[in-house]
Amino acid sequence: MDLGVALDLGRNAFFMAMSTSAPILLIGLIVGLSISVMQAVTQLQEQTLTFVPKITAMVAAAAYFIPWIANRMLTYAQDMFGTLPS
Repeated sequence: MDLGVALDLGRNAFFMAMSTSAPILLIGLIVGLSISVMQAVTQLQEQTLTFVPKITAMVAAAAYFIPWIANRMLTYAQDMFGTLPS
């Protein structure tokens, strides 16, 4: 295996990790920002108020996106084992 193939494998693994985690992280970001804006408007500065809705939204997003993530990871694994040089 030469350096170019190793770099391609690493780059593909990095992009797979980013693309599979992005939906859940973006939902957590959106929920966190909306709660922060609500706290700023109402001047309610409770630190623990953001955690429960954010965790609930991220768990619901994970439950929703698990089939898609599993399908992408399975396809990636099949491509990896099918294209490894011997």
